[in-house]
Amino acid sequence: MNRVTQFFRDLTLRPQGMTLVIAAFLPIIAIVAMGPAVPSMIQHFADDPEARAKVPAMIGAPGLAMALLAPFAGLLTDRFGRRPLLLICTGLYGFFGAAPLFLNDLDHIYWSRLLLGVSEAGILTVVNTLIGDYWDDKGRKNWLFLQGLVGPFLAGFVALIVGYATQVQWNGVFFVYLVAFPIWAAMFVWLFEPKRQEPATDATPSAPTAAAKSPFPWASAVLIVTVTFFASLLYYVFIINGALVFKEVGVTEPQRYAALIFVPQLFILAGAGIFRLLANRSHALQLGTFLGLLGLGLGGMGLATSATAMAAALIVQQTAAGMAVPTLIAWTQTKFDFAHRGMGMGLWTAAFFLGQSQSPRLVHLIDTQTGSMQGAFTIAGAVGLAAAVVALVLHLARGSKPVLAETA
Repeated sequence: MNRVTQFFRDLTLRPQGMTLVIAAFLPIIAIVAMGPAVPSMIQHFADDPEARAKVPAMIGAPGLAMALLAPFAGLLTDRFGRRPLLLICTGLYGFFGAAPLFLNDLDHIYWSRLLLGVSEAGILTVVNTLIGDYWDDKGRKNWLFLQGLVGPFLAGFVALIVGYATQVQWNGVFFVYLVAFPIWAAMFVWLFEPKRQEPATDATPSAPTAAAKSPFPWASAVLIVTVTFFASLLYYVFIINGALVFKEVGVTEPQRYAALIFVPQLFILAGAGIFRLLANRSHALQLGTFLGLLGLGLGGMGLATSATAMAAALIVQQTAAGMAVPTLIAWTQTKFDFAHRGMGMGLWTAAFFLGQSQSPRLVHLIDTQTGSMQGAFTIAGAVGLAAAVVALVLHLARGSKPVLAETA
């Protein structure tokens, strides 16, 4: 049996890993699922004069809560344990996520979405913390790689379900959140609270018992938060403004836009593959490659003069998008030991979702100054390329040594 076959066989035999991969997608549903439901919700609440503003705000509410509360989730994770907080947050996710099935007031739905974001902050923080706890460096990269492969398929499946559910009833989209309950059951059965063995004798890192904590690495935390926030600002430029930039090259019909981006979106898988190929190289090289591809893609869309050229640039941008999350998380997990990993991942989550909330504001500001969305994309691309040059210079200055020696 060759190494590739053995690799995938080992992955499928790890119920903890598969549970965490699927659970990591729960916070993404809050964004992916709601998009197709916006028109039907606005129509249902047509009597509310502010419906056109309230419905989009409702979609972004969980991200705002995550940005504010994820560090506190990380603090609770380090202090009281991983598994209990994850089980509580996943149960609340299902409850608050499905709550709008029984609500018929936009303000009440908005508050349920904020509470959903509170539970999502705990889920994403603990899931990424447990990936760092359960596996060594090589195992973490394998599972993050699998997340990158599975994510697009889950997103497409959810979008398909939501389309049908929304046709049945205006709030049918919220049935999707009930998936949290079988995932909770899998967590209850398979996930365990990691324990430290001193000295560690296997590839599964574990938790400290009475060992004294090391000081919190504030310098690393500031670096992680800064880079993640910056990367998130660029990462969401196309996700939020894609239809607007395609409109400037004559793509105004939703069906044509969907057709043009279908093939480029598949290159997210290529990005996950590049992450795995570079996994043993320096984090500066990984970040430089990601930012370079992202800058080239955004800049290419900004300079495109036709829909075909823009779709070609989108291929590069989507390749970078496939690298984004696994590259940033893998780097972050190396900066914090077990005692501080929950807080570290909480800060990462906060920075990433703060970037999500501020990206449209920044793009709108640049759009206003340049007079076009393509102008904003061009500037974003140039900034991404400049950051890539800095990262690659750091890589060359430090030498191209592997990140960590890996064991079989």
